Amino acid sequence: MSELGKFLARKLIGLVLTLFAASFVVFGATSLAPGDPIAVLTGGRPVAPDTLASLRAHYHLDDPFLSRYWQWLTDLLHGDLGRSIINGQDVVDLIGSRMQTTVLLVGYATLLILTAGITLGLVAALRKGPIDKAIMLVTTAGMAVPSFLTAIVLIIVFATGLGWFPVFGPGDGLADELWHLTLPAIALAVSATALVARLTRAAIREELGKEHVETAVSRGIPRRLVIRRHVLRNALVPITTVSGLTVAGLVVGSLVVERAFTLNGVGAFLIESVAKSDFPVIQAIVLLFVATFVILNTVVDVLYRLIDSRIDPGGRT
Repeated sequence: MSELGKFLARKLIGLVLTLFAASFVVFGATSLAPGDPIAVLTGGRPVAPDTLASLRAHYHLDDPFLSRYWQWLTDLLHGDLGRSIINGQDVVDLIGSRMQTTVLLVGYATLLILTAGITLGLVAALRKGPIDKAIMLVTTAGMAVPSFLTAIVLIIVFATGLGWFPVFGPGDGLADELWHLTLPAIALAVSATALVARLTRAAIREELGKEHVETAVSRGIPRRLVIRRHVLRNALVPITTVSGLTVAGLVVGSLVVERAFTLNGVGAFLIESVAKSDFPVIQAIVLLFVATFVILNTVVDVLYRLIDSRIDPGGRT
């Protein structure tokens, strides 16, 4: 097997083991969470002992923890995420009907972050003076503003004030849905764009100051060629790192933004399910978020290797 094949095999095994550990932690944490599923099912009303025993047996609530976890994991591997305690529907169907909104929101925000963040960082690194200072001032302010505050400002100014964008709701059809998601995507992307821009600027500035770059410029090699071949390629590693981690964090950040804009996404559904103690839904969504974060980090590790074959994020070079 080639070195690249061995590297990919190690990453795949690590991914599977990490997801297995994450599933155990998620199930254990939700099992220890306060609240009784039976109280949710019955609405807190007193029920007959036989009915109570039947409900507990149906949901395996009296089984040992490891037995319940193994049953849940086995069902999960077969694509069965259980049934909602609140309405009795399959969790897969409940999440699936909301997945498109969250995927479009995160994808839209990712496009904004990578496009604007890397562009601003590149311009700030290469254009010293007023342009650099202005970009640093804007990005500093952007990093300091939380998503929920950005969402409120955008709604007040561009939705209710100027009327340029719809205030709430997901929209009908792909084009209309993207139009409705413009403000939410901007709210989700502002602070992350600022972070990517500042770290892109720092990475490029560091590469510009290295001896081999200065030597290439002094020998008369065109600056654009030096930047493209030596600066950008070497700076891609830290830029990829921060971009990958930032995009992974958007999944969690979508909770607040979806709630602020009344979007029927997975994040808003998680908040609703926590309020109602709908444990099967909570377990499924939290595990989905964790899996997304882990998978994206694995993708970043693979990109490291593709950018520079000397790099092995597992610790060997």
